[in-house]
Amino acid sequence: MKLFVPRRLEPVIFGLLLTGMMSALVSGLSTFLAAGAVAGFAALWAKAWLSSWVLAFPSVLVVTPIVRKILHRIVKPD
Repeated sequence: MKLFVPRRLEPVIFGLLLTGMMSALVSGLSTFLAAGAVAGFAALWAKAWLSSWVLAFPSVLVVTPIVRKILHRIVKPD
């Protein structure tokens, strides 16, 4: 079955997926550098990832329009 997301929700879903993936990568690396390959690493990583994602997702929703406005002012049109 193919999932369907309305076009109007695309920016939100984009932010959800982007922040989920980025926070997983960054928290995984940070956790590994801080703790190493220890027993229970997956649980440490999951806790770090979830807390990172909780902050990252709403931040992207708020910051994205601001960044777009800045880019429209500094990027030369074709």
